[in-house]
Amino acid sequence: MIPYKLVRSRRKTVAIHITKDAEVEVRAPLKMSTAKIEKFVAEKEKWIEKSIGRSKQINEKKSEFMLNYGDMTLLCGKMYNIRARDGTNAGFDGECFYLPPKLNPDIFKQTIIKIYIKMANLIIKNKVIEYSKHMNLTPTAIRITSAKTRWGSCSGRNSINFSWRLAMAADDVIDYVVVHELSHIREHNHSPRFWKVVQGILPDYKERQKKLKLLQKKLMVQDWE
Repeated sequence: MIPYKLVRSRRKTVAIHITKDAEVEVRAPLKMSTAKIEKFVAEKEKWIEKSIGRSKQINEKKSEFMLNYGDMTLLCGKMYNIRARDGTNAGFDGECFYLPPKLNPDIFKQTIIKIYIKMANLIIKNKVIEYSKHMNLTPTAIRITSAKTRWGSCSGRNSINFSWRLAMAADDVIDYVVVHELSHIREHNHSPRFWKVVQGILPDYKERQKKLKLLQKKLMVQDWE
């Protein structure tokens, strides 16, 4: 039997979750018998082993992820060089990311992230303002966050949030996420009515979704934490 952590709750079905540390977590109803749970786990053994292997591969690639002077990184779907520049300033000048020379690896990555956050604030917020006027929808706030699992979100009070990582996406993909979150102001769900709002603005939104998933897959093996 594959070792696993059992988490019981008021849920109605049993499910298996592979954590980011490649550990197995079984989520089961409060009253489900241990025998039924173990039978379920045994039936999913091949899937579990395959998923653990995939998770370990991702972790290995993430542990190898490094950025340095001379490397290239994404911004708005395009690759830009990272260069050393004398002085103490860091930023993006339209042609490259520039950083002070001789930064240690941790400071180097954190500095790149700060540049991304600055660019995300500029790029994404301008798009929100543009599409808000076009859609006649007004968010109560626009925030750039460090969210790792969501590109964007919309609160019940119509405050919309975007991960700084979205700044890496191509321009048309950023547009899609912005329109997606603005559409939630009108429809706080993913009902057919919601998708009709999105499609009314971006008829090709499904193609943009596919491009977003490709970026998500790419970033899955990069350690930006």
